[in-house]
Amino acid sequence: MNASSDRAVQDKFSSLVPILDERARRLWAAAEAKALGRGGVSAVARATGLSRTTIHRGLSELETAASGRSPAEGRVRAPGGGRKPVTETDPTLLSDLEQLVEPTTRGDPESPLRWTCKSVRQLAEALGEAGHRIGRQKVAELLQDPLGYSLQANRKVREGGRHPDRDAQFIHINEKAMDFQRRGQPVISVDTKKKELVGDFRNGGREYRPKGCPEPVRVYDFVDATLGKVNPYGVYDVAGNVGWVSVGTDHDTAEFAVESIRRWYRRMGRPRYPDATELLITADGGGSNGHRVRLWKTALQALADEIGLRIHVCHFPPGTSKWNKIEHRMFSHITMNWRGRPLVSHEVIVNLISATTTAAGLKIAAEIDEGVYPKGVKVTDEQLAEVRLTRDEFHGEWNYRISPKCTC
Repeated sequence: MNASSDRAVQDKFSSLVPILDERARRLWAAAEAKALGRGGVSAVARATGLSRTTIHRGLSELETAASGRSPAEGRVRAPGGGRKPVTETDPTLLSDLEQLVEPTTRGDPESPLRWTCKSVRQLAEALGEAGHRIGRQKVAELLQDPLGYSLQANRKVREGGRHPDRDAQFIHINEKAMDFQRRGQPVISVDTKKKELVGDFRNGGREYRPKGCPEPVRVYDFVDATLGKVNPYGVYDVAGNVGWVSVGTDHDTAEFAVESIRRWYRRMGRPRYPDATELLITADGGGSNGHRVRLWKTALQALADEIGLRIHVCHFPPGTSKWNKIEHRMFSHITMNWRGRPLVSHEVIVNLISATTTAAGLKIAAEIDEGVYPKGVKVTDEQLAEVRLTRDEFHGEWNYRISPKCTC
């Protein structure tokens, strides 16, 4: 049952409570639960506050009446009669329970739950040690109402250390990207997607299959010696809403990153921007395309010389990689498209990436890159000095351009 169904039942119950006695309320709740079908008892219990035992008793009485037999009348409890709520008989229970589940509890060395998770079973035990008589089911009910707690997962919102020029760099990137797009120059967002195991391994998420027939996968995620892993490196054309993914089978290095940009330009960039003279790349501050990586700059110089474009690079500040457009405009959709599907081969990976689309018109091309990209390639000071690199006045370590050595 959803929240709207619960509210509807609650509204009806509130209207009828003043005119129904105990037995009538029980029978009405049972009839409502029966009408709702599967999950109806739980829904009615949540909405009315009646116990599941009471509702099941009402269902039993309805079945007896439906069979033609007269249900036992019994006595009807007078208004205000019956067992008092535990919060009335134990006035300190709620305050003690709330103190246990406060977010600061784990920082209190005197708390009985200092080093444990706060399950309802452990909360009930801790309350018992404090002199309260209560079971775990009642603890769960009290946490939800009246205390207003619910089970919550962690949420990724903190970005770590905040650079003082973080927002200024965002503005700088945005203004530069807008300027390039106004002038018809290409703007791309680049990054490496997380490494993926190739083989019949479990992939997060679910997809529709015949009931009771989940696809079997390996129990342990040990790398397959033959298939290994892949490094998908993506290039996203911001204005065109199209992307390119090179699925690398070797190491994720700066040479691999620049080769992926080269392939994008040959297959997609040059046909779309035949008159381009410049290229803007927005990238994370670390990884294979990090602003401190010397090989990244020398490889970009080779690319600039080859394609004859002045290459501008803007890096995102530390801890802000999630704002890189490729993350939420392309990679997230690839992940959704292959959810629940084992990536059993390179061909499957390429096909799943290439088949990814969105309502906004995203299209992606992909291919395997079986090139060898050794790790640990050293770039000397002399080689770095040959790069025609010009730094911007604002944070030149993040913002710079590399010009081709020959403009003829």
